[in-house]
Amino acid sequence: MNRLAHHQGIHKFFTMLGLALYFSKPVMKHLVHIVDAMITKGFSGTLTDLHHWSFHPNHRTTLSHFFTKSPWDEETLLRKLQQWMLHRVERIAKQKNQPLFVSIDDTICQKIKPSSRATHAIQGCDWHYSHTEKKSIWGHSLVWLMVHTMTQAFPFAFRLYDKAAGKSKGELAIEMLSSLDVRRPVYVLMDSWYPSQALVEACLKKGFHVIAMLKTNRILYPKGIAIQAKQFARYIEPNDTHLVTVGEERYRVYRYEGSLKGLDDAVVLLAWKADQPMTPEHLHCVLSTDRELSDEEILRYYAQRWSIECFFRQAKDQLKLDGYRVRQRRAVKRYWILVQLAYVYSMVESNRDFSTGLDLLRTKKGHSLVEFIYHAAKQDIPIDVVKKQLHVA
Repeated sequence: MNRLAHHQGIHKFFTMLGLALYFSKPVMKHLVHIVDAMITKGFSGTLTDLHHWSFHPNHRTTLSHFFTKSPWDEETLLRKLQQWMLHRVERIAKQKNQPLFVSIDDTICQKIKPSSRATHAIQGCDWHYSHTEKKSIWGHSLVWLMVHTMTQAFPFAFRLYDKAAGKSKGELAIEMLSSLDVRRPVYVLMDSWYPSQALVEACLKKGFHVIAMLKTNRILYPKGIAIQAKQFARYIEPNDTHLVTVGEERYRVYRYEGSLKGLDDAVVLLAWKADQPMTPEHLHCVLSTDRELSDEEILRYYAQRWSIECFFRQAKDQLKLDGYRVRQRRAVKRYWILVQLAYVYSMVESNRDFSTGLDLLRTKKGHSLVEFIYHAAKQDIPIDVVKKQLHVA
């Protein structure tokens, strides 16, 4: 029987990435089926679901073998995907004469804490403090790096933050940045948990600029006097500031230029939302190592960081980034890479954003099933055979 039409689209994408040179036909077939299952509405992340929604002809155990024991090289898959993404964002940025952005942030894939009697716990899990939930959560903590233009954001790389391995999140971020080889101006965006001296220096060394939120206790040196940003802010009057509009928001902004701990020369914007009082608790401090940028550009560029938050939400809600049940470290890593692959594929299909692409693919899949049944009927294929193929037998 013919291959489902929407599988051809996935296959075409894999060919574009150049995967056929590295992977055998059976591996390619598995990859097509898995990506297809992940983009199905209602997918939960389990192998049962992967098997069911991809209309996979083989038994479910072959799928679990594919994640745990099969010898295909997930690093090669990731490398080919990364090469393609970098090429793509550089091309868009060049056409539109815009910089490239790199966002760094982390997210927790929550798991159920196993009882002390459980023999097979998921490897690499630990307690991690969640800033959104204000408590510690059991699971995997992943540091992600997104590469984006003003219009499209791609999940580029991730590292599992493993407390036992002893590398900090900042060190993992530096590792990922080292694999970024681009010829456009780059701005690395991060929230206030990340801009350590080591990470900022690593970015500057690569020729990248940093735009980051700073904690308000960071030391500034106005006129050579060391003072915390929030203390210094007490001396700023409304008429020392000017109004800057970014999107829907308006901010009162004071621009500090000079040194801060670990940096000789930078810009720090002390900003308040225009409708809030200019008190230390409403203060936002934004660092830019590029002194050429205007206040508005700094805030507008920083706002691009929102795309990594969107990615975390969409990857969990729609592709079940945190829905896996596989337990081995390598199997889990393979799962995450395949979620990344499915996410990028959805963007490529619509040439727009992830949600548009996903809706399009889900519609296509529906049409493809109807066509499949229609052609089977025309060829007088027994209904039991069709049902079996579509896993409704």
